[in-house]
Amino acid sequence: MSTETCAQFDYGAVEEILKAHEPTAIIAILQEIQEHFHYLPPEIFPFLAKKLNTSEARIYSVATFYENFSLEPKGKYVIKVCDGTACHVRKSIPILTYLRDELGLSESKHTTEDLSFTLETVSCLGACGLAPVLTVNDEVHPEMTPEKAASLLKELKEEM
Repeated sequence: MSTETCAQFDYGAVEEILKAHEPTAIIAILQEIQEHFHYLPPEIFPFLAKKLNTSEARIYSVATFYENFSLEPKGKYVIKVCDGTACHVRKSIPILTYLRDELGLSESKHTTEDLSFTLETVSCLGACGLAPVLTVNDEVHPEMTPEKAASLLKELKEEM
């Protein structure tokens, strides 16, 4: 990593997060960093290693072990479409297809260029009785259809 990249990154927020935690609380520290930046920027790994007196490999292994951590930028709105058995049987795939088409995303491209939306599929959201379900920034939207998804997406775009 170049010194130029490091100089441009604002470590102030990371410093504040570190002040609020014990040095051994790597998971909690990473969670707060991700909440702030919407992902784990690569610049944080050498910085945290130095500040926490541990190896970059240890911090990176924690960040890559847990599925909730992301090393890629996520959008302002993270939409998770459930494709567990109940949701799949109740037609979650047409909802996913609609959202991908409308947002210009695919199986390999999950986030819009403007970082407004990230679309993910998950195996279960724990709301099988409300299937098909999707969440937007962890807010549950039950009994979804492509039409309801269109209306929800329109609302989210208007909020921006």
